[in-house]
Amino acid sequence: MRDVLEALADGELSPAAAEAKLRGYVTSDAGRFDAARTQRSGVPEAILASGKTIEELVTLVEASVETTDRAIATRVDQQAASAIRQQLADSHPDASLQFDDRSGTLIVHGPSFEQPDLDASVGIVTAGTSDAVPAGEAAAIAVEMGAEVQRVDDIGVASLDRMLDQLPRLREQDVLVVAAGREGALPTVLAGLVDVPIIAVPVSTGYGHGGEGEAALSGMLQSCTALTVVNVDAGFTAGAQAGLIARQLDSARADGAVSESR
Repeated sequence: MRDVLEALADGELSPAAAEAKLRGYVTSDAGRFDAARTQRSGVPEAILASGKTIEELVTLVEASVETTDRAIATRVDQQAASAIRQQLADSHPDASLQFDDRSGTLIVHGPSFEQPDLDASVGIVTAGTSDAVPAGEAAAIAVEMGAEVQRVDDIGVASLDRMLDQLPRLREQDVLVVAAGREGALPTVLAGLVDVPIIAVPVSTGYGHGGEGEAALSGMLQSCTALTVVNVDAGFTAGAQAGLIARQLDSARADGAVSESR
């Protein structure tokens, strides 16, 4: 504690950064940012933009960069991304910002941020182009946790040939996140063909009876093959789960307990 207080007095730490080190979180008008989540759980804290004003979102992103030298925001639109970019240009001009407008993920790295690097691969798979939003969210989180990410897109069961010719590549991954809408069949089919853990993401596509991801969720939950299912459009959760598996594999490989990455 004394070291933190001395650093604060010497101007080496901001009040927010000092609070984060002492309490594990920083308090602002927009809420409390959990600055210790990565150290505590292995999953980086992310800011959900939905339901927040642009001002609140900007405040939390700044708090994240100031206390962890990184910010991850999800479900961000173009207007909010522009506001964040403009604010950070003034307050953190050395930070780099990446915004994927398709998945709505925004990533900020400060100049001293050290990207994790895990000896583990995560395959992010989509049944169709419409599944790209939660898949992109999952990919962003897995990358931020240090996994090597491989994308395999548009291999839905409406044409099995396009899935079968990707099987060698899919079997090389350590874990697969498979996003599918409509009836959600792709994760079930894949789980019967690969010896890789599969995290299934039902996507809110489809219409009429069982639309908006309900049929996909039900089908995945009732799958006769072994897979894990997250909630509808829960790309962040799927990416975080895959990242945690990757962390455990990386640790085991470093200890020599398992073979190197496929």
